[in-house]
Amino acid sequence: MKLLVVEDEQKLAQYLQKGLGTAGFVVDLAHDGVTGLHMSLEFDYAAIILDSMLPGMDGLSLLAALRTKKQTPVLMLTARGKVEDRVNGLQTGADDYLVKPFAFSELIARIQGLLRRSATQQPEATSNRLALHDLEMDLARRKVLRNGQRIDLSAKEFLLLSLFLRKQGEVLSRTEIAEQVWDMNFDSNTNVVEVSIKRLRAKIDTPFEIPLLHTVRGMGYVLELRE
Repeated sequence: MKLLVVEDEQKLAQYLQKGLGTAGFVVDLAHDGVTGLHMSLEFDYAAIILDSMLPGMDGLSLLAALRTKKQTPVLMLTARGKVEDRVNGLQTGADDYLVKPFAFSELIARIQGLLRRSATQQPEATSNRLALHDLEMDLARRKVLRNGQRIDLSAKEFLLLSLFLRKQGEVLSRTEIAEQVWDMNFDSNTNVVEVSIKRLRAKIDTPFEIPLLHTVRGMGYVLELRE
């Protein structure tokens, strides 16, 4: 899952990139408002972390311009912590507001909350069928086929596969998978995600010539057809 951090303080930006990367996110950086606006409009991000005081274009101006085009979730991360600053940021279109200095654990929790709310606001799929290559899922009948062969999945395996099919081509972190499939806060000491991925892979990939479910080292998993 990809995030954009718009922050002009180089050391803080690199700290955020490293910390969020460890949490399973892919992070792009922009160090001024003009570049941040260009990247936020040009590329699709799961969420944007935005400073308010930026060279070239301030954060609120960037946010206002972004909201005329896209509704990407935005977390304002700024030293401006007065009530009027927070109100102004939220009224301009920010989805959440966190004041510096901050606890990194709170930042992660707020990002995860943004992503959960964003997911629940997505429109329902217009089709009950999800597919990739020769893998097909019928949501209404709860049936999965690969190369015409029926695949029997447990309830959690079905939810896991439907998540991958809806997000095909997107790297999903263990944290996101745990939250969306098990509705739980991620515990790094549990291997429930790895075990379930292994079982799902044994059913949808192992018996077939072309693998679809791939591990992206240090980041998570992705369902995609590779050359």
